[in-house]
Amino acid sequence: MKVWQFLMVTVTVAVTAAAAPARAQDAGARERMKELERRQEQLADELQRLRQSLEQQKTEKKVEEVERRQGILTDELRRLREAVVLPETRELKSAYGLGPAASKVYGLERGLSIGGYGEANFKNVVSDRGSTRDEFDFLRLVLYAGYKFNDWIVFNSETEFEHASTGKKGEVSVEFANLDFLFHPMANLRAGLLLVPMGFINEIHEPPFFHGNVRPQVEQQVLPSTWRANGIGLFGELLPGLQYRTYGVTSLDAKKFRSGGIRSARQSGSGELADDFSWVGRLDYTLLPGASIGASAYLGEQGQNQDFGGVKADVFTQIYEAHAQVRARGLELRGLGALVHVGDAEVLSNDKTINPRAGDPSKLDQPVAEVMLGYYGEIAYDVLPLLMPDTAHYLAPWYRYSRFDTQNSVPDGFRADNTQDRNIHEVGITYKPIPQVALKLDYRVQDAKTGELPDEIRVGGGFVF
Repeated sequence: MKVWQFLMVTVTVAVTAAAAPARAQDAGARERMKELERRQEQLADELQRLRQSLEQQKTEKKVEEVERRQGILTDELRRLREAVVLPETRELKSAYGLGPAASKVYGLERGLSIGGYGEANFKNVVSDRGSTRDEFDFLRLVLYAGYKFNDWIVFNSETEFEHASTGKKGEVSVEFANLDFLFHPMANLRAGLLLVPMGFINEIHEPPFFHGNVRPQVEQQVLPSTWRANGIGLFGELLPGLQYRTYGVTSLDAKKFRSGGIRSARQSGSGELADDFSWVGRLDYTLLPGASIGASAYLGEQGQNQDFGGVKADVFTQIYEAHAQVRARGLELRGLGALVHVGDAEVLSNDKTINPRAGDPSKLDQPVAEVMLGYYGEIAYDVLPLLMPDTAHYLAPWYRYSRFDTQNSVPDGFRADNTQDRNIHEVGITYKPIPQVALKLDYRVQDAKTGELPDEIRVGGGFVF
C-alpha cells in the first residue's frame, strides 16, 4: 500500500471514529428540543388560559363597576322623581315666614316643587237665631308650585280653589306668586304678589297648623287674612332668632271700607289701584325653642286718588299687631292683639256708597270707624303622651276666647253699629294621626252687643303635603 493510500485510510477511520459520538450527541439534542417544544406548547396553552382568565376577571370587574354606577344613577333618578312628583316624607318646616308646605321649594337643590293643602267642614247651627243655616262646605283646595332655578333664585306660588267650584260662591285665586333672590341670610329680596306679613294666620294658614275649623275671627275681621298685595321688599335674619320682613305694597281701596272692617278693601293683586302705596314691616324673635314673640305694622294712604261723596281724602291708615306663642311639652299657648286706625273716617262715613244709611236718622248708621280693635288668647294641650307615651299621634283639647269691635270709636255725629262688637268662646279637639293630617271638632258661642248670633258646631279637617 502506498503512503498516500495509508494516509487516506487513517484519516477516514479517524473521521468516522470522531463522527460516531457527534451523531449520538445530535440525536440527544433533537430529543431535548422536541421535549422543549412540547413544554413550550404546554406553557403557551397555559399562558393563553391565564390570559383568558385574566381578561374574564377584568371583564367581571368592569361589569361590577358598571352595575355599581348604574345603581347610583338609579337611586339618584328615583330621588329626583320623588322630589318632583311624590310627597316628601321628611318633616315639613316653615322657612322665610311661609307655611311649611309652601316652604318645600327652599329645601331643594334645584328644580320643581309641588305641595298643597285642603280643608272641609260641616257646620250645624245649634239655634235658629240669625239667618245662618246648616252647611257642608269644601272650603278650599290649594296647590303650591315652586321652582328653584339655582342656589339663590327661587320662584314660589300658591293657587287656591275656593268652595269646590267657580260657580255659586267659589273662585280661583292666586294667593301669592313671587320671586326670591337669596343674597345673604341677613338681606334677601322678594318681589311679586306678596302675603302681607301680619299676624299668625296670614302667612301660615295651612289647616293642620291652627286649631278649629274656622280661622280666628280677629285675624279675619280686624286683620283681613288672607291678605296679599303686589310689592317688593326685603327679608332675612338680623341676629340668631331675630327675623324680619319689610315690604312696600299697593294700598287698600278705601272705597270698600265698611262698618264691619277693612276686609272687603283688599285688592288681591287683580288690576290694583296703585296711586297709593303702603309700608309693612314685621319682627319675630325666638326667645327659646318653641317660644317666640313678634309685632308688625302697616302704614300708608288708602284713598287711591278717589272721590268720596264729592271730597278727596288721603285716608291714612295705621294697623298694628303684636303676638306671642309658646309650645313646650304638649302645652300650646297663643295670643294676639290688633288695632286699626283709619284717617278721614268721617269723610268715608258720609259717602253713601260706603254708608248707605248716612243722614237717615230713622236707620242705624253703619259708619267706618276711626278705631277697630281685636284680640284673642288660646290654650291647647296634647294629652296623648300622658296616656300613650310612645305614640306619634296627637290629640289636643283647646279653648279660644276672642273679642273684636270694628266700631270701637266712630266719628262724631255717627252712631256705632254695635252688631260688630262681639265676644266669641270656642272649644274643640284636634286629632292628628300624622302631622300632615288634622281632624277637628269644635263648638262656638257668639255674642254681639246688639242682636243675636247662633251657636255653631263644626266637624271637619284638613291636610297638607
